[in-house]
Amino acid sequence: MQELYVDLGERSYPIYIGSNLLSQSGYLTSHIHGHQVAVVTNETVAPLYLEKLCSHLHELNPIVVTLPDGEKYKNLDILNRIFDQLLQSRHNRKTTLIALGGGVIGDMTGFAAACYQRGVDFVQIPTTLLSQVDSSVGGKTGVNHALGKNMIGAFYQPNAVIIDTETLSTLPNKELSAGIAEVIKYGLICDKPFYNWLHDNMDKLLERDNDALSYAILRSCQNKADVVAEDEKESGIRAILNLGHTFGHAIETYTGYGSWLHGEAVAVGMVMAADLSLREGDISKEEYRGLVELIEKANLPVKPPAGMTPEHFIELMSVDKKVLDGQLRLVLLKEVGVAVVTQDFNLDNLRATLSAFCS
Repeated sequence: MQELYVDLGERSYPIYIGSNLLSQSGYLTSHIHGHQVAVVTNETVAPLYLEKLCSHLHELNPIVVTLPDGEKYKNLDILNRIFDQLLQSRHNRKTTLIALGGGVIGDMTGFAAACYQRGVDFVQIPTTLLSQVDSSVGGKTGVNHALGKNMIGAFYQPNAVIIDTETLSTLPNKELSAGIAEVIKYGLICDKPFYNWLHDNMDKLLERDNDALSYAILRSCQNKADVVAEDEKESGIRAILNLGHTFGHAIETYTGYGSWLHGEAVAVGMVMAADLSLREGDISKEEYRGLVELIEKANLPVKPPAGMTPEHFIELMSVDKKVLDGQLRLVLLKEVGVAVVTQDFNLDNLRATLSAFCS
């Protein structure tokens, strides 16, 4: 078992990474401080891991909120199901919510915890690679709106993140690749040695080699923890974690949430951001081609969906959270391993990138 800390003063918390952690009660129960527990999960994950989790909680008689599975259900209407059951069961401010599932469950449970009686404890138990390396760490919570992804939410930190790598054994190949997209992101934005390691070890990740996956999760979580500790609420450097996300969120909104996996959209978004960085004169053709090669090797797409136009991108990117005072800001690469958030890019270059990918 590996243990990291997200250093946020009184809001600091541990990240536990290891095999079969769901079979060991101490990692979870030490972070439950009251006598009420609610487990939030979905219809896919519940049959796989709910019984094992609840076996450690029988003395607390936990309630279980089982939500439908999918990004299209990450909305305020479905969120209310959590509040309904908490209120019907008369849970108080000492309750602890446990998120058992992927990024959608983690985001919704965290947002519910931030809102219920103005804030209660919660624990993240992510079961997908994408949620293990990204959404479970850092305290971003929220739901989608028809006009934009993650536009309603809160920064709210968990008590702990418990990553059981054994849950990846039941993850579909497509979702494994989607998680690898976020892993690649960390190498691109701040960790060139890790990026080079990914080029050499992508086959092992796809083959679910436990040592390779554990190392990739550990390295990704450490990178994110370092960035979040420096900028918890994304007023500065934390925004580099959104490399590819402005383009990617536009794809997700255009296609309808759930048609494309988040990681698939981010993979295309990173390639588009790299293309713009190339046009800006910051990265080389060799670096750009190397990224495309790595994305394709991970079985991820490198082009947006057919039918999406530059106008679609411009319209949907204009409601992105990184738009400030009417100015679109993007995360671009100065070089592999160095990312910046900037609005000082050439609009003609952006139009050229959009035209090239939408042709």
